[in-house]
Amino acid sequence: MTTLQSVVRRRRAVAAAGAVSAGLLLLTACEKPTPVATVTVGDSSVNSEALCYNDGNSLDAKSLAQCVKNVSKAESIKLDQDETVRVGVDPKIADAGWVLLVNGQQFTNVSKKTYTTIPGSAFFNQQYGTQGDTNTLTIRMGEKANQGMWSFKLKKA
Repeated sequence: MTTLQSVVRRRRAVAAAGAVSAGLLLLTACEKPTPVATVTVGDSSVNSEALCYNDGNSLDAKSLAQCVKNVSKAESIKLDQDETVRVGVDPKIADAGWVLLVNGQQFTNVSKKTYTTIPGSAFFNQQYGTQGDTNTLTIRMGEKANQGMWSFKLKKA
């Protein structure tokens, strides 16, 4: 083997080691994705990762305040009051228990299921305090403490 061949091999080995190291560095910089929640109306669906999430632990007051600010970034979906709203959650959310909030008010009891349905008419009804053209549907994870929140805007069709 000539000196030139050994230099070329050494350079390739160094380049390969550098590429592997850079790849590992990039992977450690990535955030772990949060569980996903989905809202479906008719044949339209929107899904979202959490506005705030603490990997199954309670959120502190500062995190919750930031969550409330992020609600304006919620995905939106159009809803006719004669349609059914279907809410699906990741099993990790279901295992911790979850409730639906509409415009910040608790709307359902705690559920450990991954799926629920609600008539669309419930979202535009004075009896439930949901009159208006847009309502915010929020999923709160955790039976006793808030462990995460996902929000969606329901817009009257």
